[in-house]
Amino acid sequence: MQSRSIRRAVLVTLTAVCVLAPTVATAAPTWGPAATAPVHPGVQTVTSGGQCTANFIYTSRTGSVYIGQAAHCSGTGAATETDGCSSASLPLGTPVAVAGASKPGKLVYNSWITMHARGEKDPDACAYNDLALVKLDKADAAKVNPSIPLFGGPTGIGGPSAQGDQVYSYGNSSLRNGITQLSPKRGVVVQTDGNGWSRVVYTVTQGIPGDSGSAFLNADGAAIGILSTVAIAPLAGSNGVGDLGRELAYAQAHAGISGLKLAKGTEPFDANAIG
Repeated sequence: MQSRSIRRAVLVTLTAVCVLAPTVATAAPTWGPAATAPVHPGVQTVTSGGQCTANFIYTSRTGSVYIGQAAHCSGTGAATETDGCSSASLPLGTPVAVAGASKPGKLVYNSWITMHARGEKDPDACAYNDLALVKLDKADAAKVNPSIPLFGGPTGIGGPSAQGDQVYSYGNSSLRNGITQLSPKRGVVVQTDGNGWSRVVYTVTQGIPGDSGSAFLNADGAAIGILSTVAIAPLAGSNGVGDLGRELAYAQAHAGISGLKLAKGTEPFDANAIG
């Protein structure tokens, strides 16, 4: 299976009366057990042959369930094409295979497509807004749990990071050939980029192609970002992690999904889950 390459980034520089419709109350999704639910953050996703790692679970006011991946996972250009405002992508509606799901999901939001369509001018958003949402089939709703494997959480949406802050992540690249002990990892923030749109992190084992989109948590178990780039200079071996708070806010404003929000984990966060 071809792994979708993590975007390679050299960081020296990715008069009418309105009648309001009545509010429809929708029951929150019923999650499967964390220990056995096959669809959760960290599972592999495959889009047109390219493999990535899912980050978090999201819900809408209608009760739909979505799983996140990096926007560049459906990119059609070279791995060096990192500007989401100009890089091409597969269209919305593209099927996405989600490990553990009985049916393919459907790409319903991609920040690259949205920024391109809107003519986004903010260079930081263009460089680092890298979130896509895959709507899961209703048949798989009971198979989902939003908890991060081993660590638990997320406990909510986290804020900005400072140099030295601890981070926690779970990758799932097929290039590791099933070596799961390399998937959960802890790391540290070394700098922030793009006026808060991204942070550079070092982890015990670097995120590699196929880990794209992986969830990142802070020391409180809050969701802070998704893995987007692998750096070759000047901080070789580091990863760029887009800021989830900003990326999700952009999606909430422009995806057309009413009530879009992050699903909190059913399991408590444990920073000491790995040695």
